[in-house]
Amino acid sequence: MIDGTLQRIADFLALGGPVVTVLVGVSVISAALVIAKIWQFLVERVGRHTNMDRALAHWNAGNRQLAISDLSASRSAAGALVRQGMATIAEAGSDEKDAVSERLQAEAFAYLARLQSGFRALDAIAQLSPLIGLFGTVLGMIEAFRSLQEAGNSVDPSLLAGGIWVALLTTAVGLAVAMPTSLFLTWFESRVARERELLARALTIILNPVQLAEPVAISREQPTGMTGEAPVHAA
Repeated sequence: MIDGTLQRIADFLALGGPVVTVLVGVSVISAALVIAKIWQFLVERVGRHTNMDRALAHWNAGNRQLAISDLSASRSAAGALVRQGMATIAEAGSDEKDAVSERLQAEAFAYLARLQSGFRALDAIAQLSPLIGLFGTVLGMIEAFRSLQEAGNSVDPSLLAGGIWVALLTTAVGLAVAMPTSLFLTWFESRVARERELLARALTIILNPVQLAEPVAISREQPTGMTGEAPVHAA
């Protein structure tokens, strides 16, 4: 069974020529990159921030230690970065705010850059694969018409038809490589965009907290008049 599968693959590559062989190699690279990025996103726990909103609400309310403890159980890389920023801000003085801000922004940039690694390669594969397939089609059509010219008056329509469908095979393979690569790249980019928005909001909040007003205590005593004087009872 394995030998038969290998033989069919070999026949397919021989039929498509060197262009299909190149596209198969490109598809292997694309699949490897996609699997590596999915694994990285799972390890970094991209998009999994269950306690982030609660921690930011506690930070805004002035409960800094409670906010840090909310993120202590977070296993995501973004959660760890925000928790580190909160701890640094809590220990730093007001005169160190600019330095801390620059450091946190640099670490956030490095984290996002790490998530985006490999995107250019996937984008290049998505854009070049159809062009490589089209190039193979053009070469196949040239070969088909050359064979048709050499046949002279004894033209066999099957010869031309066979050459054309073999030539179009390379375009089909190029599109088959480009379409899933483009879909995965779009999904990866959307996940990174959401991660960027989350980090931007979190860093803005921890660097510029808005202290909530103290709740107003409502007295249990009977209300007084509008002028602050006790109400006058009729005789």
